[in-house]
Amino acid sequence: MKLTKIKNEIQNALTQGFVDKDIIGNEEMVPRFILNAKGDTMRDHIDHELIHCSSFIFVIAFITEGALTPLKVKLADLARRGIKGRILTSDYLEFNSPKMFYELKKLKNVEVRIADIHTFHAKGYIFNHNDVYQTAIIGSSNLTEAAVATNYEWNLRVTSYQDGEITRKIIEEIENQWKKSHSLTEKWIEGYKIKYEKSQQRYLKAKIEEEIPEYETSKEINPNLMQQEALTNIENIRSNGAQRALVISTTGTGKTYLGAFDVKKFSPDKFLYIVHREQILDKTISSFKKILSNEPAEAFGKVSGNSKDFEGKYLFATIQTLSRDNWLERFDKDEFNYILVDETHRAGAESYKKVLNYFTPQFMLGMTATPDRMDNFNLYELFDYNIAYEIRLQKALDENMLCPFHYIGITDYEVDGQITDDTSQLNWLVSEDRVDYVIKQTEYYSYSGEALQGLIFCSRTEEAKRLAETLSLKRHPSKALTGETPQWEREKIIEELEQRKIEYIITVDVFNEGIDIPCVNQVVMLRNTQSSIVFIQQLGRGLRKSENKKYVTVIDFIGNYKNNYLIPIALVGDKSRDKNSARDDLELNEIAGISTVNFSDIAKEKIYQSINNTSLDSMKILHDDYEDLKARLGRVPFLLDFQSFGTVNSSVFIKKYRNYYQFLLKMKEEFHLTHAEEEILTFISAELTNGKRIVELLLLEEILECDGQLVKGDFIKSVREKGIFYNESVEKSVEQVMSLEFFKKANRKKYGMEQIVKDNKNIYQISEKFKNSFENNPDFKLLVLDAIKAGLENAKEYDITKPFSLYQRYSRKDVCRIIGWTEGDSSTVYGYKVKENVCPIFVTYSKSDAIEDSIKYQDKFINRDIFQWYTRHNVKIDSNEMKKILNKNTTIQLFIKKNDDEGSDFYYFGEVNVVQAEQEEFQVNSDKIEPIVKVQLKLKNTVRQDKYKLFEK
Repeated sequence: MKLTKIKNEIQNALTQGFVDKDIIGNEEMVPRFILNAKGDTMRDHIDHELIHCSSFIFVIAFITEGALTPLKVKLADLARRGIKGRILTSDYLEFNSPKMFYELKKLKNVEVRIADIHTFHAKGYIFNHNDVYQTAIIGSSNLTEAAVATNYEWNLRVTSYQDGEITRKIIEEIENQWKKSHSLTEKWIEGYKIKYEKSQQRYLKAKIEEEIPEYETSKEINPNLMQQEALTNIENIRSNGAQRALVISTTGTGKTYLGAFDVKKFSPDKFLYIVHREQILDKTISSFKKILSNEPAEAFGKVSGNSKDFEGKYLFATIQTLSRDNWLERFDKDEFNYILVDETHRAGAESYKKVLNYFTPQFMLGMTATPDRMDNFNLYELFDYNIAYEIRLQKALDENMLCPFHYIGITDYEVDGQITDDTSQLNWLVSEDRVDYVIKQTEYYSYSGEALQGLIFCSRTEEAKRLAETLSLKRHPSKALTGETPQWEREKIIEELEQRKIEYIITVDVFNEGIDIPCVNQVVMLRNTQSSIVFIQQLGRGLRKSENKKYVTVIDFIGNYKNNYLIPIALVGDKSRDKNSARDDLELNEIAGISTVNFSDIAKEKIYQSINNTSLDSMKILHDDYEDLKARLGRVPFLLDFQSFGTVNSSVFIKKYRNYYQFLLKMKEEFHLTHAEEEILTFISAELTNGKRIVELLLLEEILECDGQLVKGDFIKSVREKGIFYNESVEKSVEQVMSLEFFKKANRKKYGMEQIVKDNKNIYQISEKFKNSFENNPDFKLLVLDAIKAGLENAKEYDITKPFSLYQRYSRKDVCRIIGWTEGDSSTVYGYKVKENVCPIFVTYSKSDAIEDSIKYQDKFINRDIFQWYTRHNVKIDSNEMKKILNKNTTIQLFIKKNDDEGSDFYYFGEVNVVQAEQEEFQVNSDKIEPIVKVQLKLKNTVRQDKYKLFEK
């Protein structure tokens, strides 16, 4: 019976895919065309199939370590479940590296063989489902980073029953080639290695030139696009009379060359470069010499502990030497007409203050990767709030300035149900069992390049020393480098890592910044994430490009830490303080370009729990965000500022404080509104600033620009010219909202009862109170305009040509407003409601344990085109309610949220049509049965694969 059902499902799926799109097929079986579109990549589909299969086989000619590394997390989870696989690959064209074959041998649940075909060029992924049916993805994608994520590829996913001809042919051919192939052994790899190395000689030079920045291989060094833009901005700042500017650029993006290019353009009589550590001076001077190639060698001087070349035109000095009175006073105050301060976030230190207060240059440039300091020093004020250029991690990865990374989040060592947490004792952290576990994981997830050159961050100095000793004893030579390590020894240890004499440097926070070790190809995090800033600083230690690596492996051992929620937020650079955004961050797979983020199932659950248990909008967090932005701007920041700089979402302030005015009062700022003025501001903030419908915002903006009144026809014409969705229903709805008729009495009272905008003989007018306050209270005017502008900024996230935007979130109240109902309707919608030929359906996909089993309906996706939905019980198919739903003139909109943890907002999945409805019976309790209707809803827009994955049970 079960096999017959599966046969029918496959027949329906194939019919939907190849014969009739209106037939309903199971998503696991419906044919899909995959070409690496946004949210619908080969990697997404491979991950999805691996989660659901009972075994698998990849028949792939070309495989890279960079594609295999993120896949290892899924394969490890499968191994824990006892699911095995096979990989048939090749030595065709000597594309696959010997090291990649060694990585394949580490997969304990995967058998690997080498095809005995010289021209083996197959690309197929086959997933078995309990020996009943198979899913195959066949097309153009090899298992390489770009082929499964970013390249324009063509692949087809099809499903076949075990007796089907296509399955028989595929499996028959696989088994035929498998028998002819030979097992992957170390002996075979060693033999292949000789052949591989010979074939690589003719490509070696071209490969190196391709992998390192253009300015490293070109005789004439020219600025890249980022540097060109930054140089233009710096010049514009100087042209406007400014004497200082700041560049914020993540490590590895060419800040030093940028500074040299600008110095060349400025052509100073004498130039000073200030740095905090002597060991990077020589590299800096070397870079400047390349750009200033026309200058003689004697033009460059170094002022440090061991060198005092004061006469050079271009001086490079450490702050420790320069800040001493006997050396500083050798210079005139105006001796340098251009000063460049590297790692300038340190300029709050007394040594820097002393030097920078002493000199009076014509121009000073500051450069830093980490301006967000956790102290009271205002870096932005020091540079007169002139930010010439800013490039953070995600943008730098997108622009291919940094080495891609594969982040692996796995659970920390566990024994007897215990796992590391914030209070773990040192003996636990350095126990032999934990170290063995760490070694096992780091060896499994490996690194790019010929030799391991890694950094390990741990939580305390003694831990670093003990770990270094234990790892060394276990054939992983390591050295601890802590705050106690003298400078000469630090440099020696770094040199040992670069020369491959040791495999790991183990440190606490010493390497958070200012260290340049391009060879690092593995970063291991054995500590709690205390802040997003430190997390990115430590991650960034491995992101500088090097000819010996193609990516960096970042292995994060996740324990029972309260701050686990910071991990996805830091990786994405999400400062919105919104829990829903944090949950979305956790589901990301690709971060930027070919970089990936991968969590094991257990680690992901720990982070999810941390997000749910953490207050992201505490007063302390919002206060710190406020002070950071205030320091950056040099004035009180407003909602629009937070939106523009991608920090706290305006909705966070509004949900917590009703309006931004109340938050400003908490911050002890001097703003004054009357009670009536605050009611109006609260209305705009709570109802409009989310930007989910732009029309009300534009109406307020235009009417305030026209002294409080606006011709209705002119406004309608303006809205339509902008391409905004607008009809009679929208017009009526907007007027109800702005007159407060939309709202229940309680909210009308909260918003002051008086109409905000009324229609007076086709003239829109704001109320007299509103007009008087807007004209006479500058604080009120400022805050109202800010709320409107923040709303218009939020509206950019939505498709203004449609009433709703796919995959955006809406509350029941939002939906009622947008479709033209009243707020009162939102309290009676519950699961769904039909009114005025519109039916919004709200589904909580995973029902709460608190809900009785008798009403836990099996609402679910059948596939990415079909959603199975149940009406309320005690509904018959011939009832008036069902007749309205089944009426072809009824527009049905589908909204879904994962569970009740996500609050009141639902993702919008688009318009749906009823394709099938059938009467069923529902067991309400042991002695009561009531009718219910099961409905198959066809989505107008096929659900994107990444969004579909969010709702997998």
